[in-house]
Formats: sequence, structure tokens, C-alpha cells
Amino acid sequence: MGRAASEIATGTLFGIALNYKGLLDSRLSEFNEPPYQKPPVKPVLFIKTPNTRNGDGQAVVAPAGERLQPGPALGVVIGKRASRVSQADALAHVAGYLIVNEFSLPEESYYRPAVKAKCRDGFCALGSEVIELADPHALSLKLLVNGEVRQENSTANLVRSIPQLIAELSEFMTLHEGDVLITGTPEGRVDVQPGDEVVVEISGLGRLTNTVVAQ
Repeated sequence: MGRAASEIATGTLFGIALNYKGLLDSRLSEFNEPPYQKPPVKPVLFIKTPNTRNGDGQAVVAPAGERLQPGPALGVVIGKRASRVSQADALAHVAGYLIVNEFSLPEESYYRPAVKAKCRDGFCALGSEVIELADPHALSLKLLVNGEVRQENSTANLVRSIPQLIAELSEFMTLHEGDVLITGTPEGRVDVQPGDEVVVEISGLGRLTNTVVAQ
């Protein structure tokens, strides 16, 4: 059994963009054009603000006139303050893992994830349990819409491993107990509509279910 996310996953929600190999590969030609000229060399971060917090079994409001896309992701809950930690020591700062569904409007720029697209009310559903795992880099991840698998991937395909993320982020900012790192969503995001049941399954962590409702 895990621990209640409501008790320990209480800090800042940090999202990592472009952290699945298939997604990054699909964008390489775009990144080699102006104004970027090259792919990102550091993690591309965004923050899911406190108003985005949502839970298992809760509704997610689809903004009128906008496309809504779920984002299945593995969340890493920081269990011990991390500042300038090495990759070798990074996992000692992890309390456990939970399922995240990082809802968003379609991104116009992966380099500059838009607050307006990422931070609508209820746009970050968190699983109810934080669970310790022996190997977070060998987990199957699925998105189901109305019972149909629409995305499927593995955390083996992360561009940056969890220790690498913690080391790179804690190099320039302190991660605090309760903070959550959303390790990225895979390529192939799909649109969902009011009335859809959206489920994220991650092996070892169970299921996170939300229903889309109209604004």
C-alpha cells in the first residue's frame, strides 16, 4: 500500500516538456529552424499552478471552443530537500511515485509552454496514492479514452532519467519535500470531448480516472 498523495504530494508541480524520445525526435526538424536553431540542451520546465490540482474520480472542464488533450505521465514525489544533488544520490530524495494526467490545450511552442494552455482550473489530476517502486524506468504507461487505448509508451523511453532530472533541476533550484516532478508525456496526444472517461494506467501504480465535462 502507498501513502495518501493528499498528505505528501503537497508542493509545487513541475512539468518537464519533451522528455520522451519519440516526441523529441518528431520535433527535431522544427528545432533546427529559426528562432531555435537547435534542440533544447537543458530540461524545458513549466509549472502547473495550484489551481490546476485535481484528483482521481473528479471532473475536468473542457474550455469552450478549445481543444483539450490529456497527458499521461509518471509523477515523482520529492521526499527530502534536494539542492545540488548528484545523479548517484538523487533517488534517495524521492518519497515515491504517482500517476499524473497533465491536461493541456495544444502547445504552440514546446520551448515556451503557455500558461494559458497549461494552467486552467483542474488541469493536473494526481493519483490518490504515492507508491515506492524498485525501478521507475521500466513502467508501462497507457491512456484510455472510453475504454480504448489511445496512447501507450514506457518510462524506458524517457530522454532524461529521474536521477538526471533531479540532479539537473537541483543544480539551480532547491526541490522541497512534497514537490512533484511530472516526468513528461509521450508523443501522440489526443483530443477528448465532454462526456469522455479518461484513464491513465501505469504498471505498479494502478489507474487514475477523470471525466471530461463541458464548461
